[in-house]
Amino acid sequence: MALTLKNLIGGRWQEAASGKTLASINPANGEVIGTVPSSGKVDVDKAVEAAREAYKKWRLTPAPKRGEILFRAAGLLLKHKEELGRLVTSEMGKVLPEGLGDAQEAIDMAFYMAGEGRRLSGETVPSELPAKDCKSVRVPIGVFALITPWNFPTAIPAWKMLPAIISGNTVVFKPSSYTPLSAGRLVELINEAGLPDGVVNLVHGTGDETGEYLSTHPGIDGVSFTGSTAVGLKLARVCGGLDKEISCEMGGKNPIIVMDDARLDLAIEGALWGGFGTSGQRCTAASRVIVHKKVYGEFKERFVRMAKALKVGDGTDPSTHMGPVINDAQMKKVLDYIEVGKKEGARLATGGRRLTDGSLAKGFFIEPTIFEATPEMRIAREEIFGPVVALIKAEGLEDAINIANNVDYGLSSSIYTQDVNNTAIAERDLEAGLVYINAPTIGAEIQLPFGGTKKSGLGRKEAGGRGGSLDMFTKWKVIYRDFSGRLQKAQIDKD
Repeated sequence: MALTLKNLIGGRWQEAASGKTLASINPANGEVIGTVPSSGKVDVDKAVEAAREAYKKWRLTPAPKRGEILFRAAGLLLKHKEELGRLVTSEMGKVLPEGLGDAQEAIDMAFYMAGEGRRLSGETVPSELPAKDCKSVRVPIGVFALITPWNFPTAIPAWKMLPAIISGNTVVFKPSSYTPLSAGRLVELINEAGLPDGVVNLVHGTGDETGEYLSTHPGIDGVSFTGSTAVGLKLARVCGGLDKEISCEMGGKNPIIVMDDARLDLAIEGALWGGFGTSGQRCTAASRVIVHKKVYGEFKERFVRMAKALKVGDGTDPSTHMGPVINDAQMKKVLDYIEVGKKEGARLATGGRRLTDGSLAKGFFIEPTIFEATPEMRIAREEIFGPVVALIKAEGLEDAINIANNVDYGLSSSIYTQDVNNTAIAERDLEAGLVYINAPTIGAEIQLPFGGTKKSGLGRKEAGGRGGSLDMFTKWKVIYRDFSGRLQKAQIDKD
């Protein structure tokens, strides 16, 4: 039975003012699995107003009390993990273990940020003057617009929403119109944990109509965005001109380097998971594999053979290794890039076709595709966001790192080697926010910051740890208290 979800504004579930709706489509079979409101300016205005009103009290709620609500939310998410994971798989297309992993990431973030309710730590330092103390504290910023993509429809919203509200902010959340049901169910469960009305507001809609208006709304103090580089750069320019806090997590063209001393079985397994997990629809996907010339031939033969053995199909089937891409538009984009690769002279080692046999004809399925490419080719430089991997030969470590760095992106990177010196050089010289050693480019954990350099990321980073999302959702306030009872002059009265 199809789901019908609504907007959440000021604690009330409601339709869009226009009465218009959007359908959510299962990419494995083209069936409508639910509908949500198609929100416009009136709905956004109401949501921002509700968030601003709720902020007055929420910012004054003790952080440990905010944390208790998030602990309850974490418990509810854990209880409903199977439901959430299956909904992600039905709506986004990733295989069920990945759908459950998407839900688990939201659970992990809920527990982690709940604990921050009793930390949110600043500094206390000694003063240079007697009878005076000095400290810094984190304080909330205000109302945030959260705009999220379709590829991680519960994890990424949790990465943004939970640190924002534990810090004392309120939010207006607009999920992708391609995966609104997963995001909506996430909000239902978090709200059920006892959030005051208006702390989290949810408005469904398209990016052009709803997202752009929300991000530039005068009642919004900051924007946290995850999506394409083109949209992120545009948002950053606009929000910068409006003096809004802005954080953008964007695209990637992530390399795996395979050295001649690497364990090839491990490297191939990592390249398969990194390149074809989530059908290549991750900003951290390993879309380039840069292999030392001494092992290139053996690696290619084994990598291609194992890619051909991957079963493509409906993600709910336990035997499926790779599901569909998200929709018809994305499928056409990926197939167009495959044609670009052929015209550039890249050798198609395997794949390259849409799959239309039997039940696959109703979905958006593409074969795992591997090209032998050179570094200057578009398929080796531009983000495709699909199951397409460019295999590139390198002369040695220095050449491999130069190839890895010579793109516009700098999100994730990886090296497979048994030489500790190679790992040290790679972690120093790879121009990426994330570096993996003897592991693929995917698999970030929530207790450390997440984000990239160059055109992969702008502003503060996501997730936990020092330099993570709490830096995005708080500002520093420094407090000096003089209890000497007389005028003291810093830098002057030091003797």
